Amino acid sequence: MRNGLAKSFLGIVGFLLLCVPLIAHHGGAAFDTTKKISMKGTVVEWFWANPHCILRFDVTNDKGDVEHWLAETSNPADMINNGWTKQSVKPGDQISVTIMPVKNGRPIGRIVEVVLPNGQKVGSGFGAVPLPAGTQGGTPSGSTGETKSGSYPKP
Repeated sequence: MRNGLAKSFLGIVGFLLLCVPLIAHHGGAAFDTTKKISMKGTVVEWFWANPHCILRFDVTNDKGDVEHWLAETSNPADMINNGWTKQSVKPGDQISVTIMPVKNGRPIGRIVEVVLPNGQKVGSGFGAVPLPAGTQGGTPSGSTGETKSGSYPKP
């Protein structure tokens, strides 16, 4: 009896220890959720995979320098629900991107909304307003439309 109880207890503790990293993975502490940056850029790579899709794009700032940005989205299933497909963007496409930037100032963020080359607005599930049935696109929730330091044109 005592041996079985000890094994059960250790099994539960082990399971809970394995769950902690899974919860931590979905934290948003690195992102400044009070800011939204909108910019126009050129797609470098669209990586469609679990657990998050990744968009790499280049932005030319007001000094003429190219900045290499990396932005994450949700998983492919969520992205499909937000109007995306694996072929939504391809290298060379001109897009407008609204992101929540990371707090440390690096060119990394979490996508809130993208205006695709065909003009369609798509959200990423992070900070986007849920879409009414039968519509596409969306407006970032609480978006200020802020452009970082006035460096990037609004989409």
